[in-house]
Amino acid sequence: MTIPYLPLTAGLKSLTVRAIDRSGRSGAQSRYDFNVKPGRAPVARWKLDDPAGSRAAAAETGTAARAGTGVTFGGPAPAGTGATATVGLDGSGHGFLTTDAPVADMRTPFAVSAWVRPAETDRNMTVASQDADGKPAFSLGLRSQNPGPGWSFAIGGARVSGGAPEIGEWAHLLGLYDAETGRAHLYVNGHEVGTAAEAAPAGTAGAFQIGRARGTNGYRDRWHGDIGDVQVHDRVVVPSEVAELARHKPELLGHWSLENAVDGTSPEQSDRAPLRLGTGASIYRGSDSSCLPELDPDCPYMPPPLVGEGHLSLDGETGYAAADGPVVDTGDSFTIGVVVRLADSEPAHPMTVLSQAGEHTDVFKVRYEPSTYAWQLVMPEKDEVGAPEKVVSQITGADGGEGQGHRLAVVYDDGTDTIKLYADGYTSAEATASLPDGRHSSGALQIGRAKAGDGWGEYLHGDVDEVQAYSGALRDEDVTGLGFGTDPCLC
Repeated sequence: MTIPYLPLTAGLKSLTVRAIDRSGRSGAQSRYDFNVKPGRAPVARWKLDDPAGSRAAAAETGTAARAGTGVTFGGPAPAGTGATATVGLDGSGHGFLTTDAPVADMRTPFAVSAWVRPAETDRNMTVASQDADGKPAFSLGLRSQNPGPGWSFAIGGARVSGGAPEIGEWAHLLGLYDAETGRAHLYVNGHEVGTAAEAAPAGTAGAFQIGRARGTNGYRDRWHGDIGDVQVHDRVVVPSEVAELARHKPELLGHWSLENAVDGTSPEQSDRAPLRLGTGASIYRGSDSSCLPELDPDCPYMPPPLVGEGHLSLDGETGYAAADGPVVDTGDSFTIGVVVRLADSEPAHPMTVLSQAGEHTDVFKVRYEPSTYAWQLVMPEKDEVGAPEKVVSQITGADGGEGQGHRLAVVYDDGTDTIKLYADGYTSAEATASLPDGRHSSGALQIGRAKAGDGWGEYLHGDVDEVQAYSGALRDEDVTGLGFGTDPCLC
């Protein structure tokens, strides 16, 4: 009897077995320890970062791919991926790269992946394929369909579709065929989409293609847009590896510890733009060593700051701090964290701790809503006053000026079209929602107030500390490191 087992991680594994006969009697138990090596490197990889003017793509492994005249090297790369350049394909009959030989063995497990950015989405387009008899043995790409375009992986008459391609937006695609289960899978931006399909691959194998697919009368479904880092594996790529291949490593945009202020501004840790303090905002430092209550009964007790040696104190009427402009690009993935403590135990009205506005309204804001005893992340669906809003929340009681406050974080992942609100390192289903289209904002990052018509409102009465902003979506394990005075290791 054979029982297939696919280890999902490398390292020491243990297998415990026991024989049971038809009458239900059990034999002795045996244990087997074995070590699983990391998965093999790809059998073929084209980083597609060759110099502008190249006429072939060098292979890190495998065979170089010759390029048609409709291929332009030296294009932009997706941020935070390690890629330095990509190729642009013009969608014409000359926009392709090919090895002129097979790469994927269709009789065994294989996976093909790439970073892609379409210039159009209203027709079928191929990222990668391999020739068979008058058709592709497999194809990975974009398919125009109702109700809207989707990413697609097709093999042996089976097709898996999912995701939502957007013009000018980077996505990571991976198509996988598992020969053990006979199923095809599609991953978009590190997440499996669609429904795995039973597949029977073609027996013949022709040349590997980038940017086009074989048809009865020649090549078709030519790619128009950018492609980078094409990889082919001769094995199953497990989910954790897929997520790592698709990862955008976030970049720190600003970290304000709010421990001091000079001339009404509080500095950023790496000498980026400071935060400007408005009337009603001040830096609280606590007691100094010259006055110790435990030794001097006349020395008043002063509680310690939230984090480190100081925090921002806001009066709830006019107090705020602001950057000179937008800090995070709200049209792309971003993360922003803050430590906040409310001064009131029963706030009389909503109070905003973070916001960044568009032309007419806040593109996002994080506020406390006393009627529901919850922190809310509010993101309107349009830059219009009164537009429908996406609201997610985390229930927490108001602090009443006591305790260490709460570590809040907002994560918008443009790759998965989701927004999340974290409280003290954790999120939940109620704190997560879909947001298909992020909107760019032009307004400055605000600490302690929100846009209200032509002015400002929802002023925060309380304390704020450790404002940290990133381009890119931090992972759950990274979010838990926000708010402690240091920046988490984004390894």
